[in-house]
Amino acid sequence: MNIVISGVSRGIGKAIAIKFLKENHTVIGCGKSLEHLEELSNELKKYELNDKFFYKKCDVSNKEELQEFVDFVFQQVKKVDVLVNNAGVFLGGEMANEEDIFLETMLQTNLLSAYWLTKSILPNMLQHQSGQIFNMCSVAGTKGYPSGGSYAITKHALLGFSRSLREELKDKHIKVTAIHPGATLTDSWNGTDLPEQRFIPVDDIADLVFSISKLSKYSVVEELVIRPQLGDI
Repeated sequence: MNIVISGVSRGIGKAIAIKFLKENHTVIGCGKSLEHLEELSNELKKYELNDKFFYKKCDVSNKEELQEFVDFVFQQVKKVDVLVNNAGVFLGGEMANEEDIFLETMLQTNLLSAYWLTKSILPNMLQHQSGQIFNMCSVAGTKGYPSGGSYAITKHALLGFSRSLREELKDKHIKVTAIHPGATLTDSWNGTDLPEQRFIPVDDIADLVFSISKLSKYSVVEELVIRPQLGDI
Protein backbone atom coordinates (compact mmCIF):
# COMPACT_ATOMS: atom_id res chain seq x y z
CA MET A 1 0.00 0.00 0.00
CA ASN A 2 0.96 3.62 -0.47
CA ILE A 3 0.48 5.76 2.63
CA VAL A 4 0.44 9.58 2.73
CA ILE A 5 1.02 11.17 6.15
CA SER A 6 1.10 14.83 7.12
CA GLY A 7 3.16 15.73 10.17
CA VAL A 8 5.28 12.63 9.59
CA SER A 9 8.56 13.58 11.24
CA ARG A 10 7.63 13.32 14.93
CA GLY A 11 5.13 11.93 17.40
CA ILE A 12 2.11 10.03 16.15
CA GLY A 13 2.91 10.62 12.47
CA LYS A 14 6.40 9.19 12.86
CA ALA A 15 5.11 6.13 14.70
CA ILE A 16 2.51 5.46 12.01
CA ALA A 17 5.12 5.83 9.27
CA ILE A 18 7.50 3.37 10.95
CA LYS A 19 4.69 0.87 11.51
CA PHE A 20 3.68 0.84 7.83
CA LEU A 21 7.30 0.81 6.63
CA LYS A 22 8.08 -2.19 8.81
CA GLU A 23 5.20 -3.97 7.10
CA ASN A 24 6.79 -3.25 3.69
CA HIS A 25 4.47 -0.43 2.62
CA THR A 26 5.48 2.86 0.96
CA VAL A 27 5.18 6.09 2.94
CA ILE A 28 5.18 9.61 1.52
CA GLY A 29 5.20 12.22 4.24
CA CYS A 30 5.62 15.89 4.92
CA GLY A 31 6.72 17.98 7.87
CA LYS A 32 7.44 21.59 8.67
CA SER A 33 11.07 20.99 9.65
CA LEU A 34 13.52 19.67 7.09
CA GLU A 35 15.91 18.88 9.94
CA HIS A 36 13.39 16.59 11.62
CA LEU A 37 12.53 14.92 8.31
CA GLU A 38 16.19 14.19 7.65
CA GLU A 39 16.62 12.87 11.18
CA LEU A 40 13.77 10.43 10.56
CA SER A 41 15.22 9.40 7.21
CA ASN A 42 18.60 8.71 8.82
CA GLU A 43 16.95 6.77 11.62
CA LEU A 44 15.14 4.62 9.07
CA LYS A 45 18.41 3.85 7.33
CA LYS A 46 19.57 2.00 10.44
CA TYR A 47 16.65 -0.40 10.02
CA GLU A 48 16.93 -0.53 6.22
CA LEU A 49 13.49 1.04 5.89
CA ASN A 50 14.56 4.18 4.05
CA ASP A 51 14.10 2.92 0.49
CA LYS A 52 10.30 3.18 0.71
CA PHE A 53 10.16 6.49 2.57
CA PHE A 54 9.77 9.71 0.58
CA TYR A 55 9.48 13.10 2.22
CA LYS A 56 9.12 16.78 1.48
CA LYS A 57 9.31 19.85 3.68
CA CYS A 58 5.89 21.47 3.82
CA ASP A 59 4.09 23.95 6.04
CA VAL A 60 0.60 22.45 5.82
CA SER A 61 -0.97 25.76 6.86
CA ASN A 62 0.22 27.15 3.52
CA LYS A 63 -2.11 26.04 0.71
CA GLU A 64 0.49 26.52 -2.01
CA GLU A 65 3.10 24.45 -0.20
CA LEU A 66 0.51 21.76 0.43
CA GLN A 67 -0.26 21.56 -3.28
CA GLU A 68 3.45 21.22 -3.99
CA PHE A 69 3.49 18.29 -1.58
CA VAL A 70 0.54 16.68 -3.40
CA ASP A 71 2.42 17.06 -6.69
CA PHE A 72 5.40 15.39 -5.01
CA VAL A 73 3.21 12.52 -3.84
CA PHE A 74 2.05 11.70 -7.35
CA GLN A 75 5.59 11.91 -8.64
CA GLN A 76 6.38 8.98 -6.36
CA VAL A 77 3.24 6.85 -6.68
CA LYS A 78 0.28 6.52 -9.02
CA LYS A 79 -2.21 5.44 -6.36
CA VAL A 80 -2.82 6.49 -2.76
CA ASP A 81 -4.31 3.78 -0.55
CA VAL A 82 -4.27 5.51 2.83
CA LEU A 83 -4.25 9.19 3.77
CA VAL A 84 -3.46 10.14 7.36
CA ASN A 85 -4.29 13.76 8.17
CA ASN A 86 -2.08 13.94 11.23
CA ALA A 87 -0.50 17.42 11.21
CA GLY A 88 -1.64 19.56 14.08
CA VAL A 89 -0.66 22.23 16.56
CA PHE A 90 -1.79 23.02 20.11
CA LEU A 91 -1.76 26.55 21.48
CA GLY A 92 -3.26 26.60 24.93
CA GLY A 93 -5.06 29.46 26.60
CA GLU A 94 -8.45 30.75 27.63
CA MET A 95 -10.52 32.25 24.85
CA ALA A 96 -11.13 35.41 26.84
CA ASN A 97 -7.46 36.38 26.85
CA GLU A 98 -5.59 34.27 24.28
CA GLU A 99 -3.93 35.94 21.33
CA ASP A 100 -6.28 36.44 18.38
CA ILE A 101 -3.92 34.59 16.08
CA PHE A 102 -4.25 31.36 18.09
CA LEU A 103 -7.57 30.30 16.59
CA GLU A 104 -6.56 31.28 13.06
CA THR A 105 -3.27 29.38 13.32
CA MET A 106 -4.90 26.23 14.63
CA LEU A 107 -7.73 26.39 12.09
CA GLN A 108 -5.18 26.54 9.28
CA THR A 109 -3.09 23.66 10.61
CA ASN A 110 -5.62 21.40 12.34
CA LEU A 111 -8.60 21.75 10.02
CA LEU A 112 -7.90 23.41 6.68
CA SER A 113 -4.76 21.39 5.98
CA ALA A 114 -6.81 18.18 6.31
CA TYR A 115 -9.54 19.64 4.11
CA TRP A 116 -7.13 20.77 1.39
CA LEU A 117 -5.03 17.61 1.43
CA THR A 118 -8.10 15.39 1.31
CA LYS A 119 -9.60 17.40 -1.55
CA SER A 120 -6.38 16.96 -3.52
CA ILE A 121 -5.90 13.24 -2.84
CA LEU A 122 -9.56 12.23 -3.07
CA PRO A 123 -9.87 12.26 -6.90
CA ASN A 124 -7.22 9.55 -7.04
CA MET A 125 -9.14 7.40 -4.56
CA LEU A 126 -12.38 7.98 -6.41
CA GLN A 127 -10.72 6.94 -9.65
CA HIS A 128 -9.70 3.63 -8.08
CA GLN A 129 -12.89 3.25 -6.04
CA SER A 130 -10.85 2.43 -2.94
CA GLY A 131 -8.91 4.02 -0.13
CA GLN A 132 -9.04 5.04 3.51
CA ILE A 133 -8.78 8.45 5.15
CA PHE A 134 -7.74 8.80 8.79
CA ASN A 135 -8.29 12.14 10.49
CA MET A 136 -6.34 12.56 13.71
CA CYS A 137 -8.98 14.24 15.81
CA SER A 138 -8.88 14.32 19.61
CA VAL A 139 -10.92 13.75 22.72
CA ALA A 140 -10.89 17.57 22.72
CA GLY A 141 -13.11 17.31 19.67
CA THR A 142 -15.79 15.52 21.66
CA LYS A 143 -15.94 17.87 24.66
CA GLY A 144 -14.66 21.26 25.73
CA TYR A 145 -12.15 21.81 28.50
CA PRO A 146 -10.48 24.80 30.22
CA SER A 147 -7.46 26.49 28.62
CA GLY A 148 -7.91 24.68 25.35
CA GLY A 149 -11.03 26.25 23.90
CA SER A 150 -9.73 27.27 20.49
CA TYR A 151 -7.95 23.95 20.06
CA ALA A 152 -11.22 22.19 20.88
CA ILE A 153 -13.02 24.35 18.32
CA THR A 154 -10.69 23.14 15.57
CA LYS A 155 -10.92 19.50 16.63
CA HIS A 156 -14.72 19.65 16.84
CA ALA A 157 -14.67 21.02 13.29
CA LEU A 158 -12.32 18.27 12.14
CA LEU A 159 -14.72 15.69 13.55
CA GLY A 160 -17.58 17.33 11.67
CA PHE A 161 -15.49 17.15 8.51
CA SER A 162 -14.82 13.45 9.14
CA ARG A 163 -18.45 12.61 9.74
CA SER A 164 -19.63 14.46 6.64
CA LEU A 165 -16.91 12.89 4.53
CA ARG A 166 -17.89 9.45 5.79
CA GLU A 167 -21.47 9.97 4.60
CA GLU A 168 -20.36 11.26 1.21
CA LEU A 169 -17.94 8.41 0.53
CA LYS A 170 -19.61 5.33 2.02
CA ASP A 171 -21.09 4.24 -1.32
CA LYS A 172 -17.84 4.95 -3.17
CA HIS A 173 -15.84 2.26 -1.34
CA ILE A 174 -13.69 4.82 0.49
CA LYS A 175 -13.44 4.55 4.26
CA VAL A 176 -13.20 7.46 6.69
CA THR A 177 -12.02 7.05 10.27
CA ALA A 178 -11.75 9.67 13.01
CA ILE A 179 -9.18 8.83 15.69
CA HIS A 180 -9.69 10.51 19.08
CA PRO A 181 -6.52 10.19 21.17
CA GLY A 182 -6.36 11.43 24.71
CA ALA A 183 -3.06 12.67 26.15
CA THR A 184 -0.33 11.10 24.04
CA LEU A 185 3.41 11.22 24.73
CA THR A 186 4.51 13.66 22.03
CA ASP A 187 6.53 16.88 21.96
CA SER A 188 3.39 18.79 22.93
CA TRP A 189 4.01 17.56 26.48
CA ASN A 190 7.70 18.49 26.67
CA GLY A 191 8.52 19.85 30.10
CA THR A 192 5.72 18.07 31.92
CA ASP A 193 6.39 16.60 35.35
CA LEU A 194 4.01 13.71 34.73
CA PRO A 195 5.50 10.21 34.27
CA GLU A 196 5.48 8.49 30.89
CA GLN A 197 3.05 5.91 32.25
CA ARG A 198 0.40 8.64 32.46
CA PHE A 199 0.30 8.98 28.67
CA ILE A 200 -0.69 6.92 25.62
CA PRO A 201 2.44 5.66 23.82
CA VAL A 202 2.50 6.78 20.18
CA ASP A 203 3.11 3.19 19.10
CA ASP A 204 -0.30 2.19 20.47
CA ILE A 205 -1.99 4.66 18.15
CA ALA A 206 0.15 3.52 15.22
CA ASP A 207 -0.82 -0.10 15.88
CA LEU A 208 -4.51 0.84 15.92
CA VAL A 209 -4.31 2.80 12.65
CA PHE A 210 -2.49 -0.07 10.98
CA SER A 211 -4.97 -2.67 12.25
CA ILE A 212 -7.94 -0.61 11.10
CA SER A 213 -6.39 -0.24 7.64
CA LYS A 214 -6.28 -4.03 7.35
CA LEU A 215 -9.98 -4.67 7.90
CA SER A 216 -11.95 -6.18 5.04
CA LYS A 217 -13.64 -3.89 2.56
CA TYR A 218 -16.97 -4.71 4.21
CA SER A 219 -16.11 -3.02 7.53
CA VAL A 220 -15.09 0.42 8.69
CA VAL A 221 -14.25 1.91 12.07
CA GLU A 222 -15.97 5.28 11.89
CA GLU A 223 -14.61 6.68 15.16
CA LEU A 224 -12.19 5.37 17.76
CA VAL A 225 -11.48 6.87 21.20
CA ILE A 226 -8.29 5.96 23.04
CA ARG A 227 -7.39 7.40 26.43
CA PRO A 228 -4.69 6.84 29.05
CA GLN A 229 -5.72 4.05 31.39
CA LEU A 230 -6.10 6.57 34.25
CA GLY A 231 -8.20 8.91 32.12
CA ASP A 232 -7.75 12.39 30.72
CA ILE A 233 -5.12 14.76 32.03
